[in-house]
Amino acid sequence: MAVVGNLGRSSHAAPRGLLARNPLTSYFVIAYLVSWLIEVPVALSAQGVLPALPKPVIAIAVVAATFGPTVGAFVMTGVLEGKAGITHLLHRYVQWRVGIVWYLFLLVGVPIIIVLGTIVVPGALSSFQPIVGPLLAAYPLAFLMTFLLGGPLGEEPGWRGFALPRLQDRYGPLTGSVILGLLWAFWHFPLFWSGVWTPPTLTNMVMFVVMITALTIMMTWVFNHAAGSVLITMLMHASFNTFANKVGAPLFPAPIFNEYGLLPVLIGFTVTALVLILVTRGRLGLPKGARSPGLDATTTAT
Repeated sequence: MAVVGNLGRSSHAAPRGLLARNPLTSYFVIAYLVSWLIEVPVALSAQGVLPALPKPVIAIAVVAATFGPTVGAFVMTGVLEGKAGITHLLHRYVQWRVGIVWYLFLLVGVPIIIVLGTIVVPGALSSFQPIVGPLLAAYPLAFLMTFLLGGPLGEEPGWRGFALPRLQDRYGPLTGSVILGLLWAFWHFPLFWSGVWTPPTLTNMVMFVVMITALTIMMTWVFNHAAGSVLITMLMHASFNTFANKVGAPLFPAPIFNEYGLLPVLIGFTVTALVLILVTRGRLGLPKGARSPGLDATTTAT
């Protein structure tokens, strides 16, 4: 009986050991696998390869897929750090004492960056629609729905809660951010064929990858100054998604944005990211030699 018991324990220890030896790789595999198992059938359905899905099913599936990164974060945190690590991650969900300047940046600064990126596009300023009042009145509800269902709640505990601290610790803030930005961007790719996003043209896809990578650099800068708060990154994620889609696009309905809707955020975020890299000399708010926020004394980065 002892032999059977040992075999049982070994069978559980083997996969846990494999995950623990390769935490970052394992995390991204889980995040992609969970999300793509949901999104790929939706994309195949939209392309006529599989039977068509009802719109409510598509909506539920797209929302559910956003939680792949969070599933990966909790699985890997549990494997590496047990209950104490999970408790620490959950605490960062409500880590709100980060300084008012960062709330102002994500709630006011990010929209300003998007507007500045918009008005430099030819034809954008002349297309302005003076409907600010109604848009701002609907903004709080739109922000809340985006926060809960539009990606921030499902993605940020993984991207910034688990992956970024370890990537920074291993590769440094700038290189770690670029790696995360590329992986975050590619994770979205099935949505291009799902029928709920912009068309999957090469231009749109390249623009998206560059934009997401620039945004990741910005978010790393905020994350490092906010002591690794997951809450602040969720709010920043909700801010740019909500403002760009629910305010920026209706205010400036220039024809060019029908085909290249990413231009405003691409321009605004790329310029901001380059400025941050120059001003911080690539440190993005992380002091040289310091461990990444979000890691405790027992956390490993490899």
